[in-house]
Amino acid sequence: MANAREELEKLVQQLEQQRDELRVKMSLAKLDAREEWNKLEKKFAEFQAKTQPVREELGTTADNVGAALRLAAEEIREGYVRLRKRL
Repeated sequence: MANAREELEKLVQQLEQQRDELRVKMSLAKLDAREEWNKLEKKFAEFQAKTQPVREELGTTADNVGAALRLAAEEIREGYVRLRKRL
């Protein structure tokens, strides 16, 4: 009887330890995701600021500027994909 009790206590302790470790990892993941989100928000704001004049004047030098903007947009999109995978 005591042996079963000791085994159960050991099992509970192991589960508590695993739970605590996972809680810490989840907190770190949330922090990491939040940091990634803040970086992406900054890039998106810069992207919007840069694209506004282009959208208004679209057509004058659209080829070169368009390629650069597509590259910036792709970088932000990839960041969103990474963040979505983390969540």
